[in-house]
Amino acid sequence: MDKDAAHEYLSSLLNQNLRIVTTDGRLFWGQFKCTDAERNIVLAHTYEYRSPSEEQRAQALTQAAGSNVTLDMTSRYLGLVVVPGHRITKMEVERFASQMRQ
Repeated sequence: MDKDAAHEYLSSLLNQNLRIVTTDGRLFWGQFKCTDAERNIVLAHTYEYRSPSEEQRAQALTQAAGSNVTLDMTSRYLGLVVVPGHRITKMEVERFASQMRQ
């Protein structure tokens, strides 16, 4: 992809919601505002989601006594966030069926 095409694609993502997964397993969900040469991503109105810890999982399993266990991710509102580019493992654009091209 040449520089102009990359710039055009990134511009098309402005103000759209992105889901970003980092190397430590956290998920950030927020509105894409900008990026830089180091691939850092700036998100606005951002929420952070974390998986339950090993201790929480083990405790839930012992309490469940063999039945199915469902644990929710913990979340918190962060606002404006810079996600370091070297920590990003996955990025997804949030799209709804009504936004998809036929």
